[in-house]
Amino acid sequence: MDKPKENIRDNNSGKKNNNLRGSSFGRVKPEFDQKILNIRRVTRVVAGGRRFSFSVALVAGDKKGSVGLGLGKAGDTALAINKALRNAKKNMVKLNLTKTMSIPHELSAKFSSSQVRLMPNKGRGLVAGSVVRDIVKLSGVKDITGKIVSNSKNKLNNAKAVMSALSQISSKYVKIVPEVAVVNNKVPTPEGVGIPTESVGKVYREIEK
Repeated sequence: MDKPKENIRDNNSGKKNNNLRGSSFGRVKPEFDQKILNIRRVTRVVAGGRRFSFSVALVAGDKKGSVGLGLGKAGDTALAINKALRNAKKNMVKLNLTKTMSIPHELSAKFSSSQVRLMPNKGRGLVAGSVVRDIVKLSGVKDITGKIVSNSKNKLNNAKAVMSALSQISSKYVKIVPEVAVVNNKVPTPEGVGIPTESVGKVYREIEK
């Protein structure tokens, strides 16, 4: 009587493992990796009392030379993160890096009370901390030394100073769209796309009427 019970357990465990394996293949990899830099609870005083909302600072990048900083504010944390991600994609820039994925020369910038310096280094890897490390890592830059020169602890100002420094070697990000299926510079016909010619003729007749 004990052997059948063991077989039943083995069968059940096999089904569970199959379900776990099948669920992992359906996920789609996101276009950009993201990292939340700062979340703040903001209070707004109105006639009826106080209104609370959340402000999120987020950085997004593809680790191939593109990076963007975004801000989002909403009554819910999830909505604020989505807004910040959309804003980061809107502010995305493409960095002009060297062949070794490093910056071509020293960069420095100042935003408000924050001051940042970025310097290339050969073979030392990523030497930076705090917000500078998060932004540089998501942009895909290697062999770089970053330093916050000022005493400012404001993460948002430090992040804006880093983006201001990187803007000196950046250009506007342009999303690569796959080309339309054109063979020998000819416009695809309805038959080639899979639309029957008869249905196209009916549409033209209705338009002429």
